[in-house]
Amino acid sequence: MTGWLGPQEWAAVALSLKVAVWATLLSLPPGILVAMALARGRFWGRGVLNVLVHLPLVMPPVVVGYLLLLTLSPVAPLGQALASLGVVFAFRWTGAALAAAVMGFPLMVRAIRLAIDAVDPRLEDAAATLGASRLRVFLTVTLPLILPGVLAGAVLAFAKAMGEFGATITFVSNIPGETRTLPSAIYAFLQQPGGDGAALRLVIVSIVVATVALVASEALARRMARRVGS
Repeated sequence: MTGWLGPQEWAAVALSLKVAVWATLLSLPPGILVAMALARGRFWGRGVLNVLVHLPLVMPPVVVGYLLLLTLSPVAPLGQALASLGVVFAFRWTGAALAAAVMGFPLMVRAIRLAIDAVDPRLEDAAATLGASRLRVFLTVTLPLILPGVLAGAVLAFAKAMGEFGATITFVSNIPGETRTLPSAIYAFLQQPGGDGAALRLVIVSIVVATVALVASEALARRMARRVGS
């Protein structure tokens, strides 16, 4: 791939992989917790939480990026507080990871929630009646049953992170070597004379990554259905 892609193209692909991996890993624990809360929880504000989680799916990505910029920019109170701790998101690759995580979070939660809904609650109740704590029930009963759904959600979030453009470019701009991810690089090459070839190569990489992610997600979903059925 290093021979087929130029240095700038390879840098964009490598940065996108880095951003997507971190976005997926960091959003996975809260994704599982939120999915459990929505699937099993009975509390006031559950509907509000459901709306907030899925809001990035229906909002323009540019709006999400702008809200992140307003909240976490160096001049915002929260951004200043985090910067004093050495945590900076705006115009950094970490901000690209955060924006990608926010945009992919609803897909992850939805996949995990569907997996939880498919688990018979009586299995969890039986383990609880035998004296297992709620944490042990989740680790020994629920989690193994929903693991294919968790993996499917992670794959979807990873694919979304790889292709995220609007929120990322609004929040962290398009800085070569720092925030220029694969979609941003495609956009930049299309603005340059003679950049069509590089853009096309990156488009092919994007299609391959998306196809592999969808195939993997479908395979995991089928495996989950077989496990639940058995």
